[in-house]
Amino acid sequence: MTTKVFGHKAPDTDSTGSPIVWAWYLNEVKGVAAEPALLGEPNTEAAFVLKHWDLPKPAIIAGVEPGESVVIVDTNNPAELPEGINKADITAIIDHHKLVGGIETKGPIDITIRPLACTATIMHDLMGADVEKAPRAIKGAMLSCILSDTLEFRSPTTTAHDKAVAEKLAADLGVNINELASAMFEAKSDVSAFSDAALLRMDSKEYNVDGTELRVSVLETTAPKLILDRKDSLMASMPGVAQEDGADQVLLFVIDILNEEATLLVPNDLVKKIAEASFGCTVEGDTVVLPGLMSRKKQIIPALKV
Repeated sequence: MTTKVFGHKAPDTDSTGSPIVWAWYLNEVKGVAAEPALLGEPNTEAAFVLKHWDLPKPAIIAGVEPGESVVIVDTNNPAELPEGINKADITAIIDHHKLVGGIETKGPIDITIRPLACTATIMHDLMGADVEKAPRAIKGAMLSCILSDTLEFRSPTTTAHDKAVAEKLAADLGVNINELASAMFEAKSDVSAFSDAALLRMDSKEYNVDGTELRVSVLETTAPKLILDRKDSLMASMPGVAQEDGADQVLLFVIDILNEEATLLVPNDLVKKIAEASFGCTVEGDTVVLPGLMSRKKQIIPALKV
């Protein structure tokens, strides 16, 4: 049986690249038949990374079959995984997010969850000396995942180890980190072809905060004006997206990578209340700028109050 390796829905670079990396490792080093998969179309940055390293786009799957062998990477949250995930044969989880709970397995499995900025960093460590066997494209995918998740080391989730692994990979590849990251962020910032609803779901995760179901979306960009110019239509689309996805409210944070700040769209009194309670700010219009806010995992989610 072939093991499917996949990350979360609305796949970003880490949830696109890490399944490719781990499937390579299982196939070529461990002798386990494996193939990477995606739970949706990769975002523009992830698509750039696939093209840049000449990696085929993994198959997009809608679900998993009962008893199907799977490895879950870059998440452990059932809300971000296919329905019926607990009926699959989950053989491993590799992640860098908090333990959410709710996943049930058929037996003991390998679980690695470490406080690092990127799943690919953890995979680099798990592979050990076998990393040296990896082809250029696999090392490139790992490097790209780390640069994406750390925002080229700007994110507060970045650890010294993430940076050291990225620098080692870049040296091995003969790659200039700043040039690669800049090209990735430029690709991520090109959202002109996406509908408002697609933007709201592009990098989005579901959380229950004080009994309120929130879809917390972030858009990391070097050109925030391109998104903020669409704020009226984005806010008008939020109720429909929330209703379709079973959420009470969509929160959209536009992360300005270069200026290291976030702009939160404030469409109603509920979001105003959440913003002021969570971030100690005063909201006077339909947006609020939050200096230094870069990370959903480390700065947004832990702070949220309703």
